[in-house]
Amino acid sequence: MAPEDILEDYRPHGCHARFVRLRGERGNGFVEFEFAIGEPELFVELILNRESFEEFCATNKVEVLSPLAAHSSEDGERSEWDWRLADATKTRFK
Repeated sequence: MAPEDILEDYRPHGCHARFVRLRGERGNGFVEFEFAIGEPELFVELILNRESFEEFCATNKVEVLSPLAAHSSEDGERSEWDWRLADATKTRFK
């Protein structure tokens, strides 16, 4: 068995699967989204204009994932781990 075959057994989606999850669209036409290769849980946050986003998705042959519900704890409070880079624009750091 080749090493690539062994590794493929441990990757549920394979390293060639590519995923996009839409996070929002800004008023100026820019699309906010997550992009992942292989594992949807490990992603980068990206922003592109609508035309570039559509080209990006076609070029990468992405699978579009459904949006995630916001995570919260049992008492309704937001988890300290439920944080995104976009949240930094609304937070004042000391």
